[in-house]
Amino acid sequence: MASREAVLERLKTVRDPGGEDIVSAGVMRALNVGEDGSVRFVMEIAPSQAAAYEAVKAEAERVLGALDGVTKVSIVLTGHSAPAAPPDLKPQKAAEPSGPQKVPGVDRILAIASGKGGVGKSTVSANLAVALAQAGRRVGLLDADVYGPSQPRMLGVSGRPASPDGKTILPMRNHGVTMMSIGLMTNEDQAVVWRGPMLMGALQQMMNQVQWGALDVLLVDLPPGTGDVQMTLTQKFQVDGAVIVSTPQDVALLDARKGIDMFNQLKVPITGMIENMSTHICSKCGHEEHVFGHGGVAAEAAKLGVPLLAEIPLHLDIRLAADGGAPITASQPDSPQAQAFRSVADALVAKGAA
Repeated sequence: MASREAVLERLKTVRDPGGEDIVSAGVMRALNVGEDGSVRFVMEIAPSQAAAYEAVKAEAERVLGALDGVTKVSIVLTGHSAPAAPPDLKPQKAAEPSGPQKVPGVDRILAIASGKGGVGKSTVSANLAVALAQAGRRVGLLDADVYGPSQPRMLGVSGRPASPDGKTILPMRNHGVTMMSIGLMTNEDQAVVWRGPMLMGALQQMMNQVQWGALDVLLVDLPPGTGDVQMTLTQKFQVDGAVIVSTPQDVALLDARKGIDMFNQLKVPITGMIENMSTHICSKCGHEEHVFGHGGVAAEAAKLGVPLLAEIPLHLDIRLAADGGAPITASQPDSPQAQAFRSVADALVAKGAA
């Protein structure tokens, strides 16, 4: 097991927000080094410093976890009322303006939505964001799928966003896209177990307290369905349009119609629809097969009088690129698959939607 002295020496390398090591700063209390290799202590801080000390806590956990003989690290911030939640993403108590508001610096907000999960909405969002950036647009991407955040993996982004003043959050950036995700605030395999009010508060914090900068368009990758996140986004912020992603199969279209009806009720215009996994072409023989059917989304778009923005093929390279942290629009920009996404970006720019 590690000695108490070794633990203290290692903790002297961790700096508080003021630049002083946490041992000398006197914020540590009740240090206990167990015979089983566990290390426990408390950091007593003012409640107003809770968000700023999340990064300090994470660094302390990291350096102690790398110390020989340490098997478990437990650190408690006494000023943090909800330690399991991400830093500074609790619902604000201050009164907020009524009615949908614009996000400072953001010209347009475009929601990317689906009625059900598994239709490739996040893959479409990541590739569309990169394609718009390649078209010269200033693009932001908010991963609002709180229970299943996938944009950090798809865009190849890791690490925790910085908060210089404990209030604002600096977003991450890759492939020309400015992005934020709740997945950056939690471990990759950690479940987010939140009720509706925490979801709504987190979404509002990520919209209002992230330093998005000047953006032509902010894409919001919504969770599937018609729940709290969708309602909060459209009721609190001026959403300029929604793109509905669906596969051609009837079951997916049934749920897509519910999503469209929700946006109609919330008075958000449908910018267009995308048929994902539209067709599969065998890489060996060139045979084209419609695994999930074909044309269902086109027929639905025609029925609603909205544009069919693209029919995206079902292709292994799209999946491999997303899993590898570089969407196919970034890793294979000249491929036919990337061109399908670029055609959507061009259409959105041409109609002034992005």
